[in-house]
Amino acid sequence: MNHNMLSKFAINYTVFPDHNKRVDTHHTDDPVEAEGFLMHLLASGSRIIEIKHDGVPMEAHPFDRMLRVAAERLAARLLSVSLHMDYVEVKHRFGFAS
Repeated sequence: MNHNMLSKFAINYTVFPDHNKRVDTHHTDDPVEAEGFLMHLLASGSRIIEIKHDGVPMEAHPFDRMLRVAAERLAARLLSVSLHMDYVEVKHRFGFAS
């Protein structure tokens, strides 16, 4: 992706925040990919510093909503794998959509 052009989403994060202060940025135009990347950050314990949408930092409500969706998708994936269930059963039993 050409980062000179404004990407739809820019996620600023730090990997291993207890030992690393460098901030990296993930750029994407796809909201589903952004959620997938947030799932990865949540699972790895990375520090999510900021999410920008169209170059503007997201306000608390949309920021929280995007993280909640990513966390629910991650929880659904973990339950599906650990309990050997399909996503329909995970949604029925635990309420998490994939």
